[in-house]
Amino acid sequence: SDVLICTPEKWDLISRGWRGVSSDLNSSSASNGKKFVREVGLLIIDEIHLLGEERGAVLEAIVSRTRFISRYVKAEQQNDLKQGEKLPEMTRIMGLSTALANPYDLADWIGIDTVGYGVEAKRGLYNFRPSVRPVPMVVHIQGFPGRHYCPRMATMNKPCYAAIKDLSPTKPAMIFVASRRQTRLTALDLISYAAAEENPRPFLHCDDDYIEAVAETLNDKVLRHTISFGIGLHHAGLTSRDREKVETLYLEGHIQVLIATATLAWGVNLPAHLVIVKGTEFFDGKLSRYVDYPVTDVLQMMGRAGRPQFDKEGVAVIMCEESKKNFLKKFLYEPFPVESCLGERMCETINAEVSIGTINSFSDAIGYLRWTFYARRVKLNPSYYGATDFIAGENDSMNKILSDEDIESFFLHVVEETMDKLKEHNCVTVNKTEGTDCIVEATPLGRAASNFYLNHQTPKQMRQGTRSLKSILAQHAPEVKSGGRSIEKNSIFDEKCVQRVNSITRFSPEHEIYTFAVAKILYELSFTHEFNELPVRHNEEDLNLELSKSLPWGHDLSKVTWWTKKKTSSGKNMLDIMLDPHTKCFLLLQAFCFKTNLPISDYINDMRSVVEQIPRLLAAMQYVALEDKASAGSFDLFSCFPIVRQLFSAASAWSAGSVDSLNGMKVLNLTVDKELKKASNFHNGFIDLEYQLDSSEIKTFNSKIEKGGLSVSFVLGTMTGGYLLNQSSLTFPDAKKGKVSKKLRIDFDWNSAEVNGGPDNALVLLRVLHDFASGKDFEVVISLKPSTQ
Repeated sequence: SDVLICTPEKWDLISRGWRGVSSDLNSSSASNGKKFVREVGLLIIDEIHLLGEERGAVLEAIVSRTRFISRYVKAEQQNDLKQGEKLPEMTRIMGLSTALANPYDLADWIGIDTVGYGVEAKRGLYNFRPSVRPVPMVVHIQGFPGRHYCPRMATMNKPCYAAIKDLSPTKPAMIFVASRRQTRLTALDLISYAAAEENPRPFLHCDDDYIEAVAETLNDKVLRHTISFGIGLHHAGLTSRDREKVETLYLEGHIQVLIATATLAWGVNLPAHLVIVKGTEFFDGKLSRYVDYPVTDVLQMMGRAGRPQFDKEGVAVIMCEESKKNFLKKFLYEPFPVESCLGERMCETINAEVSIGTINSFSDAIGYLRWTFYARRVKLNPSYYGATDFIAGENDSMNKILSDEDIESFFLHVVEETMDKLKEHNCVTVNKTEGTDCIVEATPLGRAASNFYLNHQTPKQMRQGTRSLKSILAQHAPEVKSGGRSIEKNSIFDEKCVQRVNSITRFSPEHEIYTFAVAKILYELSFTHEFNELPVRHNEEDLNLELSKSLPWGHDLSKVTWWTKKKTSSGKNMLDIMLDPHTKCFLLLQAFCFKTNLPISDYINDMRSVVEQIPRLLAAMQYVALEDKASAGSFDLFSCFPIVRQLFSAASAWSAGSVDSLNGMKVLNLTVDKELKKASNFHNGFIDLEYQLDSSEIKTFNSKIEKGGLSVSFVLGTMTGGYLLNQSSLTFPDAKKGKVSKKLRIDFDWNSAEVNGGPDNALVLLRVLHDFASGKDFEVVISLKPSTQ
């Protein structure tokens, strides 16, 4: 493929691998070798004015890294250039944006010459006034009094109805509101106002029989009612099927009015003649208060007004709180100034560049900052970024214009502050050199944050959680016993393997410690910084409390922590605990695992967004846990990771101890050997095997085969002590072909295996765990010495 379309976050992650695979990251899904990034010839970024919003730091990192890579590759190729060959071209960057007040800053940053006077000067820079559009637009701004949000929203409903009747009596109209609840309330009020008219269904433009037939197919009760009056609803709480039906009806002109949450302005291309922005505030669950929309969001909503080829002009009506009219007038009719948001993600950005080798010292970090939009804006607007205050504090004087030395001093301060934070969370190590510079190196936690796209604080949280769980597993995990539900050797192994196989038993997490371990892993993932932004809406604390009572693990693991006394109350109000987004996250994960009914439809989408992140976070936690794999309890910990993956793969609710057929699974050509380590008396051991899957015997999992294959984990541990020797995995993307097999080598420390090898220091334990289904796992006691039988 020559064209790749993705989100900024996805490209940020991909482009971090531009140098290629690092040898110590082979187990990471993010390190598969992304050298093609070096060959990118054109990078197009839509809505680049979002630099000033929350996701802007990601856009800034992408463009800054792209320019650095392009310059690096050009210099590299220039050295190898033969006589007569052309110089390689730099990556071309194209940014699409709304009208900007500071276009020269943006243009200079992406590589346009903004200071020259020749033919090439300013070539590629186009900045039009906001009034320049394919379809001209008339904007009305209406102010409404009232301090309280809900009463103010209610007073806007009648003006909404009047605006539709006056400005778009027959053409499509779209109303943007802040919440799903407001879509319902607004629609019901419009219906009541229409009922007083001669025609009670002025917004319906099709036969009653047709719309009633369509309404019968919809799941949402309120939508079934409103659609029959020609008013559609569109928000994330509806099923995808309902949303598609509404979009089709609206596009085909059967319904005239569509009431949607603001996210529709970015997601789906549904143009209208009239757009009404009903309120310019939304409830921020993290801050527990109403905050203003970013101006870019208001512009995006307004941009839906006016349909090319259908309208000669569009109309937008902005309804806001009275005191905000002048602010909106200024920024809706004048070019939009853009500032950098890189400072909010400085730790993640610098850590990523340290991890991939772009930054190796403080001076490198300062040099990297010079590539950023942040650097340009600090020079031009230093007070906004705190540079003026910092320099004033340093010099005990206030200079309006900062010199280049002042800016460099401020950048050094930013770098030092950022490195201190990264050191605090064990992401980097800093070593002073003979001069004033410092050498910076990434740690395993820093690489985990970069490779798995985590907040810089998350890996340390994960390490603390896994260490806590390992100590519990070391104390309470059941001893390995030869016996239990044994399996005939010949049912799994071929004849060549039998002399090395001591016994085979089912591995099923029946012991309550494994239930606790699975719950603990999900609990620790829930309480990472990755879920800080999970919305907890108004009054959801009561719903969370009721939900927690119906779930088997509770909100704090107290229901599955059997070996200690029940936790006493910390004095914190239970409703305050239920307001925590991390508590809600843990409850949603339990509800998914145990197929529990959720209280409202909003929770379905919340659960989906949470569950989608678990595979990435689980892989990150496993990577972090490898840092101290030699400690007691590691073997059982790494045995639990595939069990958690089974939870999110199984089609039915999880049940510890489930047993299924082992048909279609074979271990072939298993051998054990050792070799002497260089310059030592210790040995490296290795187990070679071939694992075979037969999809004709595991038809139940054909859907998983289609989605990307079947994955099998191999965890090798000691017979006593619970120490992990090594772990690996195989993926069978072509399992649907019938019998498929792959070879695997598992290296381990032979001496550690012998010291903890049980009777005669001669045994190790291999667990074969199938990530795609529970009940198919088994463990094999393997002899380090060939059988004499």
